Amino acid sequence: MNELTRLKNKLMDNPEFREEYKNSRADFEIMKALIGARCDQDLTQAELAERSGLKQSNISRIENGSCSPNVSTLKQIARGLGKELHIEFR
Repeated sequence: MNELTRLKNKLMDNPEFREEYKNSRADFEIMKALIGARCDQDLTQAELAERSGLKQSNISRIENGSCSPNVSTLKQIARGLGKELHIEFR
């Protein structure tokens, strides 16, 4: 187990942290999916921005978690990746 995993496990003992972590999960999944899909296609943020009609800075903010994209933006990104957007409730 690496140091980051140990720290996360320790922090999860705190109910406030655990709740915030749970509430942030969707944002992290969006970031992970976007970065993964972009890297799978060997695209830079600038290339994806051009394909999707967004600014590179917007792609960067979504990927680093400093903003939460709306559904319309996610659709544009999906089109830029040649994919369809699917949203699930679990």
